[in-house]
Amino acid sequence: MPAHIAGILHATPPPVWLPYPNDVNALMPSLWSRNVDKTPGGELTIAGHRVTELAETYGSPLYVLDVADLKHRAADFVTAFSEAFAAIGTEAKAYYAGKSFLCTAVADWVAGEGMGIDTCTLGELMVAHRADVDPRTVGLHGNNKSDEEIAFALDWGIGRIVLDSFDEIPRVAAAARARGVRAPVMLRVTVGVEAHTHDFIATAHEDQKFGLSLHSGDAFDAAQRIAASEDLDFIGLHSHIGSQIFESSGFDIAATRIIELRARILDELGIDLPEVDLGGGFGIRYTSQDTPLTCTEMAGRLASVVASACEATGSTLPAVSFEPGRAISGPSIFTLYTVGSTKVVETGSGERLYVAVDGGMSDNIRTALYDADYSCTLANRDSASEPAVVRVVGKHCESGDIIVRDEYLPNDVTRGDLIAVPDTGAYCRSLSSNYNHVPRPGVLAVDGEQLGWVVRPESHADILAWDTGFSPSAADADVQAPESTDELAPHERRSTTR
Repeated sequence: MPAHIAGILHATPPPVWLPYPNDVNALMPSLWSRNVDKTPGGELTIAGHRVTELAETYGSPLYVLDVADLKHRAADFVTAFSEAFAAIGTEAKAYYAGKSFLCTAVADWVAGEGMGIDTCTLGELMVAHRADVDPRTVGLHGNNKSDEEIAFALDWGIGRIVLDSFDEIPRVAAAARARGVRAPVMLRVTVGVEAHTHDFIATAHEDQKFGLSLHSGDAFDAAQRIAASEDLDFIGLHSHIGSQIFESSGFDIAATRIIELRARILDELGIDLPEVDLGGGFGIRYTSQDTPLTCTEMAGRLASVVASACEATGSTLPAVSFEPGRAISGPSIFTLYTVGSTKVVETGSGERLYVAVDGGMSDNIRTALYDADYSCTLANRDSASEPAVVRVVGKHCESGDIIVRDEYLPNDVTRGDLIAVPDTGAYCRSLSSNYNHVPRPGVLAVDGEQLGWVVRPESHADILAWDTGFSPSAADADVQAPESTDELAPHERRSTTR
């Protein structure tokens, strides 16, 4: 039975994984970036900066990025995997998965720590280009690459294009031929692994849109077609089994099957592929129930599996690459909200305290989309009140507009308080929207004493600027994009496909 909460609530039972707090004001350090702490008075700080001052100066909602923490995580990942694979006699490369959160500053920072950039759209390619990332360390994914994306990738000279379908093989080959180059390509293989994660972020089972099936024979058929093309440089195989994965068994199976396919390609096609990419998806700790492996533990296990698979097949060790995104950006950002209202709701099994904040599913849709769980803390003060299980919700016109489904907060949380939600660096800004015409928050970077926007916040003026009204005369003409992509510098080009 849940503890009896004094005062206003006889609460609905909390989830079994949520522990009753000894101190509802205390932080769980493993959920926060390295430079986040609380003052004796209970105020959240980042690198010594008080969040009340941040909210007053920069507003809320606000994504707050711990720069030193992000750099540290990138460096840790590069070091752990480089050392683990050097120990078995090969090299490991790390590509930051830009889809988790990408801007020019982040691209520059992770590149500075020795990472490449994994992109999946023209926009992400442009960000990496604008950040002056070495194109040889950039890759392009995507299950439906446009002609513009392929052209940009080849013109810039990126290091790898990951082919996702039979259709892309002749299209990339033709684009390369037109430019007089050989396109460096990898083949994405669906290895038939059911990763232990949400269905929407599991990507290696058969019935989904990514890659070519190992089981059906499509992957080997595609490998034959790639090998036969004079315009393609077949550099390796790629597998990605999903996201937010806590243990290595899925990676173990994927690595073994990829190495076996690589050995078959050598035996039957005479090509010793130099590289294997095992993707990303390394989980992080969002709440006390999450128990991810460290990057050092994961690196050691995967290096051992690759070594064993190569020994079993009698094949050489390939270079091995990985694509961490969430594991680097996720814990490095928290979101700061201001409480607007609170409400006690009868649930049928008790009462629940709803805490409504000034953001919601427009800045963090993961709870609604993936049933994701988050933690949070009262960020502006200490409280002597009893803990209550609360539900932190947003301001949108959706009952699913939930940010934190279950967490203990002091039961005196009220209008004007600040709530901070950790681990919002991955996918929250990337998946954000203007639903209900709400401007998206900016991303404020904190680097020691220095503060500054890396993504500025939107305003209502920004949203209204896209609203042109209806002009009947425009219906009689071909409405052109504001600029032609040919007239822009490569880093400023954008798709005009309608």
